[in-house]
Amino acid sequence: MDNKARIEELVELLNRYAYEYYSLDRPSVTDKEYDLKYDELKELENETGYVLPYSPTQRVGDVVLEGFRKYIHKARLWSLDKAQSMEEIKEWHNRNVKFVNEMNDRGENLPPLRYVITKKFDGLTINLTYNEEGILEVAATRGTGETGEDVTAQVKTIKEIPLKTSIGDLFEVHGEAIMTQEAFDKYNSISETPLKNLRNGAAGALRNLNVKETARRGLSAFFYDVGYKEGNAFKNYEEMLKFIKEKGLPMDEYIRYATTLEEVEKYIKEIEAMRFDLNYDIDGVVVAVDDMRTRELLGYTVKFPKWAIAFKFEAQEATTTLLDVEWNVGRSGRVGPTAILEPIELAGVTVKRATLNNMDDIRRKGVRIGADVFVRRSNDVIPEIMGVVESTIEGSKEINAPKVCPSCGSHLVLDGAHYFCENTLSCKPQMVKSIVHFASREAMNIAGFSEKTAEQLFEKLDIRSIADLYKLKKEELVTLDKFGEKKAQNLLDAVEKSKTPELYRFIYALGIPNVGVKTAKDLVDKFKSIDGFKEATFEELISVSDVGDIVAKCVLEFFHEEKVINTINELLELGINPIYEEKEVIESGFSGKIVVVTGTMQKYSRSEIKSKLESLGAKVSGSVSKKTDYVIAGEEAGSKLTKAQELGVTVLTEDDFEKMI
Repeated sequence: MDNKARIEELVELLNRYAYEYYSLDRPSVTDKEYDLKYDELKELENETGYVLPYSPTQRVGDVVLEGFRKYIHKARLWSLDKAQSMEEIKEWHNRNVKFVNEMNDRGENLPPLRYVITKKFDGLTINLTYNEEGILEVAATRGTGETGEDVTAQVKTIKEIPLKTSIGDLFEVHGEAIMTQEAFDKYNSISETPLKNLRNGAAGALRNLNVKETARRGLSAFFYDVGYKEGNAFKNYEEMLKFIKEKGLPMDEYIRYATTLEEVEKYIKEIEAMRFDLNYDIDGVVVAVDDMRTRELLGYTVKFPKWAIAFKFEAQEATTTLLDVEWNVGRSGRVGPTAILEPIELAGVTVKRATLNNMDDIRRKGVRIGADVFVRRSNDVIPEIMGVVESTIEGSKEINAPKVCPSCGSHLVLDGAHYFCENTLSCKPQMVKSIVHFASREAMNIAGFSEKTAEQLFEKLDIRSIADLYKLKKEELVTLDKFGEKKAQNLLDAVEKSKTPELYRFIYALGIPNVGVKTAKDLVDKFKSIDGFKEATFEELISVSDVGDIVAKCVLEFFHEEKVINTINELLELGINPIYEEKEVIESGFSGKIVVVTGTMQKYSRSEIKSKLESLGAKVSGSVSKKTDYVIAGEEAGSKLTKAQELGVTVLTEDDFEKMI
């Protein structure tokens, strides 16, 4: 085989591997095998100078362009009319019904209205042109709708987009270039100038003449419309979407069809409910007429097609003034900043406070008191400041870290990017939060315990460690506010009852950094005793499912602290007896499977069915992904069930589950 033939063979192979990896999530070769073939291709291209336009080496983006050239779209890219209430959707629907009826009265044979419901992505519109050979010729921005800018080199860095698809008619397909939350976080973790939001991250990447910078942002894309196609026309939108999928272009799997206004409203609510669970931004829902002949007759206004409308959600990002910064002490002693904001409505809630991670974060973002800031309600729905509005900086005030603990006045130490108060015994917020965590339901489960009670124990009874809880006396408790004989006795009984916790609860109660309930369970199944934890090695820790380097390091450091060992020994001397019972794992169809439980069960509580699954050898997860094997759905199952259906995950009812076991 000559070099040119080998290049063509390698390009075809590598593009197929990339499609399997990025689009299907079903890689057929290892990363090492892929890299070997890629290196071979690159070497052959350098030797021969023969480079195919759809070679994967063209995705690297190691080039700085001189400028953008204009590109005239073969068919206009339209904006969509917008609705912000169901009343507006209803009016639009009624106009469509009236129009179809009038057309049919005139002799047209239009089908009953059917709508296609999809997410409205909040990224940057891109329009791709594939020629008759299936090769990506041009990628352009939307621009004016008629003329855009050529961003082919930038778009080629998006690995999900095929550089070559099947041979056929020349066509233009448009979609949205987006930035995922993972790509955003990864970029911001190493960038000197952090991005302010996902949309700007995508838009800035595509309009960057340094294509290497575009590649660094790790963009993704979704496609949803063929604006121009030679040859046979589509009969309906469903047929068009099938064409896009067959061409190997990345598509969102959420597509719904509705024939009534009630169904449209149901799907709008469904998408809105999943909005904050997504790892990319959407700002609404698109409702479009399915039948192409109906679209053709409905036509366009000067700005919009009459056959589609966008239902817009409330803003997920806004700007407001940073009034002040408050420094608070956490359970671990970390002193962190919280932004106090001019109140603003954001995604349906009034936001007055927002996250500022640390001083490094504040400096990178250029945030200052008195300036306007970009506030974003991200996937975890905790508002976060993403950056500052540059034009409002003049007259603003610099943010300075505190010199002493804002609670107890003790000296602060800087550890990495964070400040810590080392006064663990006398710093009230630290001690109170530690006691509350220790007594919480998922930890030692001391009933009737509250933060207010913990504050009184600290202030009036001089409780300075969790071990002191087991030294409480009734005559002391009755001196507290709203503590009578009965309440005091109830608390003492609850403390006594907590002395035989399950070992995982005790480990969780100790407050090891980065160790939640699930991780505590996984660790306990490996080490089985307190002594097992004391003797654990780094290699043994990272061998536990879902335990990485950071968690392993936290566990090692925690159990090598002298004061931690002293506290544990004191608790054991006071009668604490953590219990570990080896779970009998029953061989079943759930062994080694990843299972998600959602909705309300009739025969099991959530914790009971999870325990049952774990006894059957299953790994119970809190979120649905392509790796999920089963979703057990009870009544009123929400977005997790929807996502499972989108991904083709097997969904079981409670009855199905019982039959399987």
